[in-house]
Amino acid sequence: MKLENYQVYLPNYSIGDKIYGNIGSVCESYGKTVLVIGGKKALAAAFDKIKAYVDRTNLVILGKEIYGENCTYAAVERLRNLPLYKEADMVFAVGGGKALDTVKCLCIPDEKPVFAFPTIASNCAACTSVSILYKEDGTFLKPHFFTRPVMHTFIDTEILAKAPSVYLWAGMGDTYAKYYEAAISARGETLEHYTALGVATSSLCHTPLIQYGKQALADNQKGICSHAMEQVVLAIIVTTAIASIFLTKDCTPDYNSGLAHGVFYALTSYPVIEEKHLHGEVVGFGVLIALLVDHQYEEFEKIYALNRSLSLPTTLEEIQITPEQWEECVTRIPEMSDVAHYPYKVTPEMLRQAMKELYERNQSNQRNL
Repeated sequence: MKLENYQVYLPNYSIGDKIYGNIGSVCESYGKTVLVIGGKKALAAAFDKIKAYVDRTNLVILGKEIYGENCTYAAVERLRNLPLYKEADMVFAVGGGKALDTVKCLCIPDEKPVFAFPTIASNCAACTSVSILYKEDGTFLKPHFFTRPVMHTFIDTEILAKAPSVYLWAGMGDTYAKYYEAAISARGETLEHYTALGVATSSLCHTPLIQYGKQALADNQKGICSHAMEQVVLAIIVTTAIASIFLTKDCTPDYNSGLAHGVFYALTSYPVIEEKHLHGEVVGFGVLIALLVDHQYEEFEKIYALNRSLSLPTTLEEIQITPEQWEECVTRIPEMSDVAHYPYKVTPEMLRQAMKELYERNQSNQRNL
């Protein structure tokens, strides 16, 4: 039996409404000068609070920079050529998934210390060791894997509670997908220790959302970071990242993705998805298809009920996709890398049948209203 030599880096994080008070104790050992990079809205929401706490430390902020509009290699290279980036000892990445992924792709390969300050809870980008890269036209390019996540993540619950609730809403769809996709992809296999840990951890991407999801969304809509919202935030940002790190240690999507994400990435070929819908929103819809293809009807009913209670999509119309466009996708999805490691071959006919069953379920729901 071959014994591997490998190492795994897990996320370090702080959470709370005054957690920026830990910036000095966490970051000062990495240097003195800081460049803050993030999204425009994210910097408006968090920069002043970050600076107020930084001013109490020995750190100095050299400046702030907008990351761009999408996570592309061109955006990364533009930032790499900034004089302030070269001068800074470390970078604070501020924002949502695309901003954080861009800054990770900039700093981690350069071995420049980078710290994450998520301003929305829509995905696990703040704590995971992968960036999702897009082409210049906004369509999906590929995942870019790293050996480690950021040095530390500061999860400010006050900022997240005041963020538009649509991001938490979509984040839940992306998060419960992790459990189903990992479990299906690993079915029937004897797993490496790290992969088995990832699959086991993924169950905690599902349970808190069933228990707290509806209340968390209601509290976020009121600007309150309650216990329920905190549990959902931790599931989205932290638990999903830990599962992802274990599941992608071999730098493949074999266990970290699946049919729900295959549905999303196929649909990104239609501009309306990137322009008017969020990643987790569409992935949450894709989970319904994945569960029907897998004949997990009891689990399908759980997620169907959750989606209905949260107003996550259950129909093609809600994501503005026509039946004709879906028919185009059913021939592309089976060839995507997300389902290459599935325990069975996904076929166009399986996808057509799943959509038929979903349509019938929605029709039944309408009759019962």
